Amino acid sequence: MNGMPSAPESPPPSRSRAVYIVDGARTPFLKVRGRPGPFTPVDLAVQCGRPLLLRQDIPVQAFDQVILGCVNVLPTEMNPARIAALRLGMGVRTPAFTVQINCGSGMQSIDTAFRSIRAGVWDLVLAGGSEALSHAPVLLRPEAVKWFADLRQGSSLLKRLRTLARWRSGFLKPVVGLKQGLTDPVADLNMGQTAEILAHLFDIGREEADRYALSSHQRLARAQTEGWLADEVEPAFAADGRIYTLDDGVRPDTTLDALGKLTPVFERPFGKVTAGNSSQVTDGASWLILASEQAVSKYQLTPKAVIIDSAWAALEPQIMGLGPVLSVTTLLKRQNGKLDDIDLWEINEAFAAQILACLAAWENPDFCREVLGLDQPPGRLDRERLNIDGGAVSLGHPVGASGNRIVLHLVNALRRKGLKYGIASECIGGGQSGAMLIEAV
Repeated sequence: MNGMPSAPESPPPSRSRAVYIVDGARTPFLKVRGRPGPFTPVDLAVQCGRPLLLRQDIPVQAFDQVILGCVNVLPTEMNPARIAALRLGMGVRTPAFTVQINCGSGMQSIDTAFRSIRAGVWDLVLAGGSEALSHAPVLLRPEAVKWFADLRQGSSLLKRLRTLARWRSGFLKPVVGLKQGLTDPVADLNMGQTAEILAHLFDIGREEADRYALSSHQRLARAQTEGWLADEVEPAFAADGRIYTLDDGVRPDTTLDALGKLTPVFERPFGKVTAGNSSQVTDGASWLILASEQAVSKYQLTPKAVIIDSAWAALEPQIMGLGPVLSVTTLLKRQNGKLDDIDLWEINEAFAAQILACLAAWENPDFCREVLGLDQPPGRLDRERLNIDGGAVSLGHPVGASGNRIVLHLVNALRRKGLKYGIASECIGGGQSGAMLIEAV
C-alpha cells in the first residue's frame, strides 16, 4: 500500500512503538425482547473475558490497565470496568476505568490503549466494550419526581394532604430511558430521524435500504453456518442454566417482500427507515488484548494484527451517520492511502440508509470537494469488501460494545481470508466518528 507502514520489528526507544492485537473474544449478541435480559453489562464482560484470559499464558496481574466502553451504566455497577476486572480475578492493584463516547465507546477503549502503549506508558491492556440495553432504566416523569419530593418535604400533615390531593394517575406512566438516550438533545432528533435525513440528501430508496438489510442477514447467517465466528464468540451461561451460543437477532429466512411490508418507524408514511433495515437493540460485550513489542516478547505471545493508526472526526449531529466518511478520509490522507488499498471494511450498520449514504458520499463530487477537501471523489467502496459477515442490522448494536466488535471481527476476517489491511469505523450519536487501520500479521 502506498506509504502505509508495517509495524517495525524492534522499534528504538526514540520512535513510536508497535501496538499489537494479541487476541479477542465476545459474547453472542442477544436481541432485546421487551424485558431485562439475563446479563448486566458486567455479567457480559465477564462471560467473554474469562475464557479470553484463560487461553492466554499471561499472569492477570501483568496487565497495566483495564478499559471498558459502556454507555448505559447501571447504578449497581458504577465503573463497570473495575467491577469486571475484579470479577475476572485481575487483582486489586490493576487499575480500571470506563469510557463513554456513545457508539464509539468500544473503539475508544482500544484507541486509548493504543496511544498509551505506542507512547511507552503501558505494555499490556485489556480493552473492551459492554452494553445491556435491555436493562436501560424506566424513569419517573419530572412532574412525578416533583410530586414525590413535595410529599416527602411536607412540614406538616396539612401540607402533605394537599400534596396528596395533587396526585394524578399519569405520574405512573414511565419514561423509557433508552428512548431519551437515542435522541440528540442538540438537534432534537432521534437517531432514526438522522438516518431519514441522509436518505433524503443522497436519494436512498426504500427498496435499496431493504436490499442492504437482506444482505446483512444473509451474510451473518452464512457466517454462522460455516462456523466463521467460532473463534470469536464465546458461549454465555445464564443463572437459570440457559446457554447462549449465537447472535440471535439474525433472520435467515427473511425476504425482500417481507422487509417491504414493514411500515416506516420514524417518518410515516413515506420514510425509508423501518425496524427491518435498522440496527437491533441488543445486549453484548467484546474484549481485545493489546500489547507492546516488549510484552509480546516477554510473554511469548502470538499477535494477530498490529494497529497502524486511528482517527476521530466530528460533524453536525443531524447528519451524524456520515461520520465514517470524515474519519476514514482523515485516516487515509494521513497514510497516503486510497479506498482501494483496503482489503476489508467494517463500518457499523446503524441503519442501512446510513451506510448507503456513506458510500454515496464518497462518490459525490460536491460533498467530497466542500466537506472532505478533495479535488475529486476517491471512488467507489467495493461492497464485496464491506461487512462481509453481516453487521448491526442483522446481529445488533449494543452501543458500548459495537466499536470493539467490529475491530475484533475485522482482525479475524483478514486472517481467515489471508488479507492484509482493514479499516473499522462507526458513526457516533451526537455527530462524531472513529476509524482504525489494522494490518494482519
